[in-house]
Amino acid sequence: MPNPLSVQLYTVRDLIAEDRDGVLRRLAELGFDAVEPFQPTVDPVGFRKVADDLGLRVSSAHAMGLIQDEDPSPVFEAIATLGTDLAVVPAGIAEEEFTTLEGLARTADRLNALAEKAKAHGMRLGYHNHWWEFEPVFEGRHALELLADLLAPEVVLEVDTYWAAVGGADAPSVLRNLGDRVAAIHVKDGPVVKGEPNLVVGTGRMPVTEVLAAAPNALRVVEFDACATDILEALGASRAYLAGLADEQGGTSA
Repeated sequence: MPNPLSVQLYTVRDLIAEDRDGVLRRLAELGFDAVEPFQPTVDPVGFRKVADDLGLRVSSAHAMGLIQDEDPSPVFEAIATLGTDLAVVPAGIAEEEFTTLEGLARTADRLNALAEKAKAHGMRLGYHNHWWEFEPVFEGRHALELLADLLAPEVVLEVDTYWAAVGGADAPSVLRNLGDRVAAIHVKDGPVVKGEPNLVVGTGRMPVTEVLAAAPNALRVVEFDACATDILEALGASRAYLAGLADEQGGTSA
């Protein structure tokens, strides 16, 4: 695989609440090389030590505080402590802002200003989508695609390919259109229906092979928003599937 295979820790949020260190150890045992935290300000020093001891890289970090806090500096500092330079806004901008051109312009201004603050901390700013950035279409282009045109060059995207599909987009086509703007992708699978649990990658309706081929250099982050089976088993099976694809394509498995 072109990058270490990461896991968005929101996937195992309930387990982490009970035993963070044990869950990180289990993810390392499953063969994952990296993790993507979603609460970076919660004990970043302790988290970093455990991750380092396990050989887990922090690939990137989600943080609602980036968009919600009046001063995001402590959030950037925590993310730096974790050992990554990719700070991702996971949500927090009103869905209505993606339904008009004026709203997209306001959103771009907001993210561009935040990117300047990120740069001052030696960080890159990313934006992660849900379905509502794709449902609105303007002259054949999804709202997120128009937003990308308005973003400063240093702002990158972490495209959640599953939510893109739920929002009505052809995920591989979107990834190709966005090109190098895409620094990371969330690799997920399922029935592509809102409210239904995700499935092991490779067993749902997502064209996973095409998705990966459309963003060959992007960081891969596996995520489950919900899972009807044992989540660690599902993560292990997803990792095995993706490693198998890499082997078939002549790459190295994660």
